Amino acid sequence: MNRTDRLYALVEALRAVAPRPLSARRLAERFEVSTRTIERDLSALQQAGVPIWAEPGRTGGYCIDVTQTLPPLGLTVDEALAVTIGLGMLASSPFRNAASAALGKVLAVMDTGAADETRELALRVHLLENTEAPATAPDGFADALRAGSVLRLQYRDREGAETEREVEPLGYVGRDGSWYLVAWCRTRNGIRAFRGDRILSVERTGERPPRRPLTADDLQIAYGELRPAYREE
Repeated sequence: MNRTDRLYALVEALRAVAPRPLSARRLAERFEVSTRTIERDLSALQQAGVPIWAEPGRTGGYCIDVTQTLPPLGLTVDEALAVTIGLGMLASSPFRNAASAALGKVLAVMDTGAADETRELALRVHLLENTEAPATAPDGFADALRAGSVLRLQYRDREGAETEREVEPLGYVGRDGSWYLVAWCRTRNGIRAFRGDRILSVERTGERPPRRPLTADDLQIAYGELRPAYREE
C-alpha cells in the first residue's frame, strides 16, 4: 500500500470506530508499517486540517471527529476536476489557505483511483496570469464576512490618501485578480467596495450589528457582468 492509499485508509479506520480511539501500535499492525510511520502519517493529516487528536493513557490512542470530516465522496472524475480547478483558481486570492486545505480534504476522501486520475488531469490545466505578484490583503480580510463584526479599517484610496473607516462587511467581489470587500461604510453612510491590497489593517471592534441585505443592484456596477460565485439549484 502506498502512502496516499494509507492516509486515506487511516482516516476511514478512525472514522469506523469513532469516538473510540485507536492506538498507533494497532494501526501499525493493521497497515504493516512501523508505529513511527503511522505517527508521521497522522501528523501529516493533522497539518492538512483533518480533526485528529491523541487521547492519553493506557486505553488511549488517536481519535477523529466524524462531525468535522467527510465520508468517501462519490464524485466523478469530471466533477472532482472541476472542484480542483475551481479551488486552484483561488491560489492567488485572500482565500488561498482555506482553498488549499479544502482541496486536500476532498482528495483525501475520494476513491484512490479517481483521485489519482484527477491529479494527473489537473496538472494539464493552466491559468494565464499577469507576471506581477498577486495583490495581498491583510489578516482579517478573508474571514471578515464570517466574523460578523464591525471592522475598523485603515484604508489607502487610489490617490494615496489614508483614512480610517468603520464598516459592516456585506460580501466580496473579485475582478481581474483583485478582491474587494463590499461593506456598509459608516463614514460615508452607504455601500462601498474596499480593494484588498489597499486595506492597510483590519481590526474587529466586537460590535455585531444585524446583517444588512445585499443585492447585485446595490453594488451599482457600471461595467461588466456581475456573476454570483454560487447559485442555489
